[in-house]
Amino acid sequence: MPAKKVSSKKAPARARPKAPARPVEPPPSDAPDPSAPRKPQAKKTVVILSRKRSLYSTRRLVEAVKQHGHRPLVLDTLRCTMVLAPGQPRMLYRGVDIKGVDVVIPRIGASITGYGLAVVKHFEMMGIAVLNGAGAISQSRDKLRALQLLCAAGLDVPRTVMAHDRSNVHKLVEEVGGLPVIIKLLRGTQGVGVMIAHSLQEVQTIVNTFWDLGQEVVLQEFVAESKGRDVRALVVGNKVVGAMQRRAKKGEFRSNIHRGGEGHPVELPAAYVEVAVKAAHLLGLELAGVDMLEGREGPRLMELNSSPGFEGLERATKQDIAGAIVGHALTLARTHAAAGDPLQAV
Repeated sequence: MPAKKVSSKKAPARARPKAPARPVEPPPSDAPDPSAPRKPQAKKTVVILSRKRSLYSTRRLVEAVKQHGHRPLVLDTLRCTMVLAPGQPRMLYRGVDIKGVDVVIPRIGASITGYGLAVVKHFEMMGIAVLNGAGAISQSRDKLRALQLLCAAGLDVPRTVMAHDRSNVHKLVEEVGGLPVIIKLLRGTQGVGVMIAHSLQEVQTIVNTFWDLGQEVVLQEFVAESKGRDVRALVVGNKVVGAMQRRAKKGEFRSNIHRGGEGHPVELPAAYVEVAVKAAHLLGLELAGVDMLEGREGPRLMELNSSPGFEGLERATKQDIAGAIVGHALTLARTHAAAGDPLQAV
C-alpha cells in the first residue's frame, strides 16, 4: 500500500475571540471641545482715577493692566464731569462721553475727597464695578468714624477721645492714659496732621489752634511699646498680599514712608492677618492699607487707608502688589457683569 503523503501545511490557528469593545463615555457637557477654536479673551477697560499718570502707584497699575492683557485708562478725577438727567447718568471727560468701562480703581487724594467721592459714586450709579465704593472710602477717611466701627466690632484700637470742650483738656488727656498724647486731624493722610504733645500746655495750644481754624481733632493714646514702629499690611479682597514693618527715622515718632520712615518686609502672624482682613471688611474696603501697632497683647489698629501707596511695600517685599490689585479688580468686574447689577441708589 503506498504510503500516504504527509502534508507540510499547518492547520490554521484558531482565532481568539475579540474582547468586547468598551463603551466610550461622552465628555461632560461643560467640558471644552479641544477641536473648537479658542475665542480670544475680550479686552476689558480698567479706569484708574488719579491726578497724575506719573505717580509710582498709577504707573504700576497701568503696567499691571497691560500685563493682564487689558486696556488701562487713566482719568484725572477733577476733569471728570458728572451728568444727571432722566434716564441714564453719564460721565464726561474733557467733553467726551466715557463708555465701555468695566471696572474703576479709585486713587482719591485727601485734598480732593469731596469731589472724588462724588465721581466714584457716579460710576457706581452707572452700574460700573468699583474697587472701593464711595461709602467705604468716606468711612475710612473719617478717622473717628472708622475707629467707632472697629471698636464696636471688638477690635483693639488705641484709646481715643474727641471733644470741643476747651475748659477740661486735663480730663481729656487722662482719658487716653496721660502724657505724652497723640493729636490727629480727623481727616489726614501720610502722617500729615499728626502731632505729639508732651505737656498740657502743648496740648491746649495745638487743639486751640486747630479748633480756631475750624478743624476737627482727636486725642489718642501714645502706645509706648511700639517704639516708633508700626506694621502696614496691604489687604486685597480676602487676603494680605504684602506686609512690612515701618520704623521712624531718628528724632521722628511717625513711621510713615513719606515722613522718612524705613520699611522692612515681615511675615505677619495669623492674628495680625486676621485683624487686617476683618478691619478692611468692616469698612467695606476691597483694597486697604491697614496700619497696626505692635501692642503687648497683639495688634492694635491705628487706621485704614483706602488709596494706599505701595511703592515702599513693593520695594521692601519684591512682590507684584500692583498685579494683585489689578487681578482682584478684574475678578470684581467679571462678578459684577455676571450678576447684572442694576443702577446703584444714591
